[in-house]
Amino acid sequence: MWIVLVLIYGILKGLRDISKKKALEKNGVIEVLFVYTLIAFILVLPEARSAGGVATKDMLLTAFKSFIIFVAFICSFYAIEKMPISLYGIVDLSRMIFSMLLGMIVLGETLGVFQWTGMALVMLGLLLLKYKPAFLKKKESVSKDIAPKSKDSLAAYILVLAFISTFLNAVSGTLDKILMRTMTSGQLQFWYMLYMLIYYAIYVIITRTKINWKTVLKNYHIWAIAIMFIIADRCLFIANGDPNSAVTVMTILKQVCVIVTIIGGRIFFKEKDIAYRIFCAVIVSAGIVLSVLH
Repeated sequence: MWIVLVLIYGILKGLRDISKKKALEKNGVIEVLFVYTLIAFILVLPEARSAGGVATKDMLLTAFKSFIIFVAFICSFYAIEKMPISLYGIVDLSRMIFSMLLGMIVLGETLGVFQWTGMALVMLGLLLLKYKPAFLKKKESVSKDIAPKSKDSLAAYILVLAFISTFLNAVSGTLDKILMRTMTSGQLQFWYMLYMLIYYAIYVIITRTKINWKTVLKNYHIWAIAIMFIIADRCLFIANGDPNSAVTVMTILKQVCVIVTIIGGRIFFKEKDIAYRIFCAVIVSAGIVLSVLH
């Protein structure tokens, strides 16, 4: 069951990334982040009835996790705004490496032959997407697709934002596994969303960011992001609460999101070179399948 829940999370994450890019066509990054976090928190308010009884240590750790995601989301939204969504999905795969290393170092998890092979295939898919083989096309960098008319420094800056986001998300995923040992999924989701809302509210006040409530509330992509965010995170928290689940394997399974973003990039944004990206996604998929074998 935890495998199914993680796969659902991955699919919803891919759809959520597509909705983020669509939402950013009408509103600014901070507007979208603040309002969808507000909507998401309202959706989890019923959990307030059972949110009490959390140890101080867990409360502080949850606040830390929320701050990590607060920073990660700002980085990822700015990256998504500038990058083709299909490429962002592939770059986001780098979180797999960070999460698996953290799973082994912090949680003491071990990988079998199938898991190592699965990770290798996912990494291969990432490398092939970034650098095409010479017989297919001249070597090209992802940065060309990120901002073809911008300076190299800007393209590099956008990539750095994407990688910072993936690393911080990996740290958050490891914290989820630790927190779910002593908290329920409802408790974690309630406090996590509350802290997130506080952080964004403080950011909006300090930066004096204007929220155009008239347009932002009519942006249905923001509502879609909030709903998918709540459902996906609940699936992930429940999966983390399963004693049989492993962060290392879960990390690989989450990469199903890349397939969704590649297909979505073609359908919704008319992005090019999709056939080759699908080929890379097939390699990633093979890695995902191998990772769950024993």
